[in-house]
Amino acid sequence: MKKVFVTLVTCILYISLAIGQTKLPAIDKSSMDMSYYPSGYPVLKIQDKATEPLVARLIYSRPIKNGRVIFGDLLEYGKIWRLGANEATEIEFYQHVKINGSKVKKGRYTLYCIPSESKWTIILNKETDTWGSFKYDEKKDVVRVDLPVIKQSEIAEAFTMVFEKAATGANLIMAWDTVKISMPIVF
Repeated sequence: MKKVFVTLVTCILYISLAIGQTKLPAIDKSSMDMSYYPSGYPVLKIQDKATEPLVARLIYSRPIKNGRVIFGDLLEYGKIWRLGANEATEIEFYQHVKINGSKVKKGRYTLYCIPSESKWTIILNKETDTWGSFKYDEKKDVVRVDLPVIKQSEIAEAFTMVFEKAATGANLIMAWDTVKISMPIVF
């Protein structure tokens, strides 16, 4: 009995030392965010107030302007961008949709962007679970759409992506600094 007790105490000691040694990762400077269509869907669902089915969920990290020149400097025109910070931005459709007249099957995709002064080329790509745009492969593109840049007088300090209801579905609004883009999604 004494041997069992000593063995048990030793095991507990080793486990608590192992747990005590766990080093937590550093907190990321760019916060991760999620947008849904319909907006606020998880809360509406638990409150039994959801009147529309879930269509899309977007997961991205918010880079911050922080006094920097964004377009043409931090984000070089004509170069691929992960449409956020850190991990590449991912969008999941819970039903089939259309973007720029192209059918997009329900599923999960990575969103990329090629910004320019007058337009952004938004890209849906089949490759998911990737960091940045280092492994971007054009052969895995599902849809590309050129969207005009809309200038804003109000500065968006943090890159923000939200869905807004539209007559034919929703628009994915992307805004940062003095620039805004609107991508129609039909469903």
